[in-house]
Amino acid sequence: MPVLLTGALLLLSGAAVVACAVVIALLGRARPRPTARILAAAAGLLGCLAAAVYCGGRLSVTLGGPFPALCEDVNMSGAPLEGLRQEYWPLRNACLYADGSSVEHLPPSVNVFVMGAAVLAAATACAAVFVSRRTRSALVRAA
Repeated sequence: MPVLLTGALLLLSGAAVVACAVVIALLGRARPRPTARILAAAAGLLGCLAAAVYCGGRLSVTLGGPFPALCEDVNMSGAPLEGLRQEYWPLRNACLYADGSSVEHLPPSVNVFVMGAAVLAAATACAAVFVSRRTRSALVRAA
C-alpha cells in the first residue's frame, strides 16, 4: 500500500473516529434513546479506531520510523545483527540476530488492540442489526 494512501486512510479514519464519537454523544442525549443507532455508531467508532491504529503502525513501518535505528549491531549475548523483519499483518518489526534471537519493537499489544477493536466492531454491528430488526417487528405487531 503506497505511503500516500496509508496516510490518507489514517487521516480519514481519525476524522471518522471523532465524528462517530460526536454522533454517539448526540444520540445519547435524545429521548427515547435509539439503541440500534447508538450501536451502529459504536460499531463505526470501533472499526475506524482499529483502522486508524493499524494505518498509523503501517505508516510508521513504511517510513522506516524509529525501528531500524533501535536495532543494536550486537545483542546482549554478543551475536551480530543479521537482518530486519517487517511484517504488515500482523504488524510486526523485529531485529534478527545471528544466534536466532529477535527483538520486537512494535509490541504485540498493538495487534491485539487492532484485532480486538475490529472484532468488537463486527459484534456491535451485528447487535445493531438484531436490535433494529427486533424493534421493527415489535412495531409491526403493535400496529
